[in-house]
This record gives sequence, C-alpha cells and structure tokens, in this order.
Amino acid sequence: MSVTLEQARGIIRGTMEKGAEMGLKPLSVVVLDAGGHVIAFERADGASPGRFGIAQGKAYGAVMLGMPGSAQMARAEQQAYFMAAVNGVYGGQVVPVPGGILLKDAAGAVIGAVGVTGDTSDNDAEAGLAGIAAVGLTGAA
Repeated sequence: MSVTLEQARGIIRGTMEKGAEMGLKPLSVVVLDAGGHVIAFERADGASPGRFGIAQGKAYGAVMLGMPGSAQMARAEQQAYFMAAVNGVYGGQVVPVPGGILLKDAAGAVIGAVGVTGDTSDNDAEAGLAGIAAVGLTGAA
C-alpha cells in the first residue's frame, strides 16, 4: 500500500489548518510515497519560495532512512560523520531535523513520509502529525 493523492491532499490540508490554529508562520508541506517520490506539495501564501527543498529533504530523509527527523537529528549530533555520509549517498537531499515524519498505515507499515517547514522544527512536526491524524493514518516524528 502507498499513500494516495486524496490522502496526501488531506494531510496537507490538515497540516495547514493545524498551523493556522497554532498561529505558526506560513508552512510548506510535501507528501512522498514509500519510494521517496512527490505525491503532493503546497506552499502557503507568504511562505518562502525555497521551502520546497527543505520540506522535501525532511521527508526524503525520513522515508529513505526509515527514521523520523528527530531521530536523524539525534544521530547527526552523536555521529556527524554518519549523516554526512548519508547526505553524500543521497546527493545532499537529506535535512535531518524534526518535521520529517514517517507515514504509516494501520498495520504500521511505512507508506511514505511528510515534510513540513516554515516555523520551528518542533512546531512543523506537531502540525504534520495533526495533518496525518486527520486522514486516519499514523505518523512517527
């Protein structure tokens, strides 16, 4: 199973709504499938145009490494050489900070990832988890 376009759009909508409810800065949200391919992306009015790369990097690292952004950041702090090597393998596409969320189905299988950027990384992750829950899926941030 993979994340559907309908689910991806719902995740983005739910994330944006949670961001507005929390009073966050304008968010950008991407949803990737289990192979790291973009299913959907939106950038809120007022969000910086370069936010796609950050959102994609957060989600890409999560799905390719099978670990959420928070775990990647901890790994980077403990073993900087490992994350440097990972970024070399993936052409510099990994952004190892919170806001990269593994997307799981009801059985716990990884079906994709969500990347959220625009506010603090922890706030990005909180908004993303709300968006994922809004469509009945589970996230690991």
